[in-house]
Amino acid sequence: MEKLLTLFKVPELRQKILITMLFLAIFRVGSWIPLPIVNQGKMHTWAAEIRNTTAGRVFGYVAMLAGANDLSNSTIFGLGIMPYISASIIFQLLASVVPTLEKLMKEGESGRKKINEYTRYATVVLSFGQSIFWVRYLMYGPPQAVDDHLCFWDKSGGWHMLPGISAVFIMTAGTIFLMWLGEQIDEYGIGNGISLIIMAGICTRMPMAAYKLLTSFSPQINAGGGKYGPDKMVILGLLFVAVIVGVIAITQSQRRIPTQSAKHVRGRRVYGGTRNYLPLKVNQAGVMPIIFASSLLMFPALLIQAVRSIPSVGDWWWLQELHASFNRYGYAYNLCYVALIYFFCYFWTAISFNPKDMSTNLKDHGSFIPGYRPGRRTAEYLEKVMLRITYVGSAFLAIVAIFPTVVTDALGVDPMVASFFGGTGLLIVVSVALDLVQKMDSHLIMRNYSGLLEKG
Repeated sequence: MEKLLTLFKVPELRQKILITMLFLAIFRVGSWIPLPIVNQGKMHTWAAEIRNTTAGRVFGYVAMLAGANDLSNSTIFGLGIMPYISASIIFQLLASVVPTLEKLMKEGESGRKKINEYTRYATVVLSFGQSIFWVRYLMYGPPQAVDDHLCFWDKSGGWHMLPGISAVFIMTAGTIFLMWLGEQIDEYGIGNGISLIIMAGICTRMPMAAYKLLTSFSPQINAGGGKYGPDKMVILGLLFVAVIVGVIAITQSQRRIPTQSAKHVRGRRVYGGTRNYLPLKVNQAGVMPIIFASSLLMFPALLIQAVRSIPSVGDWWWLQELHASFNRYGYAYNLCYVALIYFFCYFWTAISFNPKDMSTNLKDHGSFIPGYRPGRRTAEYLEKVMLRITYVGSAFLAIVAIFPTVVTDALGVDPMVASFFGGTGLLIVVSVALDLVQKMDSHLIMRNYSGLLEKG
């Protein structure tokens, strides 16, 4: 408690924390302002009906990554920050294959500013396109209930263009405002603004999950019927602590490669010759492989559901089994999930980690890895090490990704509660929280205070 109070003793840090809290409060207020065209009563009913369907999981997953509320609300911030994240990922991937963008990346601060400008333009385009599809979906109703659209007016008079266009511009402006809000947090607050907005959207689901857990509590041991007895609550508590500790440990884990700088003689003094290490993160790809794998696995489920609606082939037994496996996150789904996580781990690491450039930088700074000649031999060694630790990082991500499904099947826990025992949401929250604590520590240490994680 004393260390938390220390955060507010530093005037500059106190100001940054208060500004960050103010901007996040603005985001949360905007997340409850509904679109003027939406009938909220019908929206709640529709969300409850499709929550456990394939389409419901798709919408819920996108809403979680966007930092938005659940499906029962369609607000001015309904798209969240997802269009900006998508645009950033697109340009990061293009920078590895397009020579012009790759050159801009290497120009330093000026090049990054230019790429950020392109990213903002792409965000506007993506927001506009996504909002058109969503508003069109709201105005004409879900495919399974075409006569029960989610807007206020009758559909018999055709699509009212002005309200629909207004809603499209409102949602696009909401995403642009969130993008601006994240940049203001970066400049005047503390932490990464975009990441904090996503974390705030995920954490707002925790009270509802806790409420479901507490209302399902039963004092009887081995309680059935969807109830959680004391034994199950203790197991869930221990599992939650173990998962959090494991995620923190792997997120912070590094493979430290020893390096040594060459000695330089200037006059009568000898410089250099010091030993250091090159840190390589075990989980180099972060949370991106899980996001990519989850996004891709949405399409097979929707495709199988569409094929099953065809009368001539919908009754095939193998198609029904495949649909059931993807619908319940069964064996086939989890097997594809793990395979895609491994693939995207190596894919993302190959894009973000360049052993040749790292070897060149070591050589330019007069450093080398003992036992390996600078240049090609060093690059080959770094690549071999990265391939090995990426395998460990991929295994960790795969376990974290499928752990909520294991908890749901083994203990009969509600999927919303089980989602906080692993998966994308937990990784994002832990990673952002660790980054925030490290930035607070840097401010405290600069002013001779002990950090939040230090014992003294």
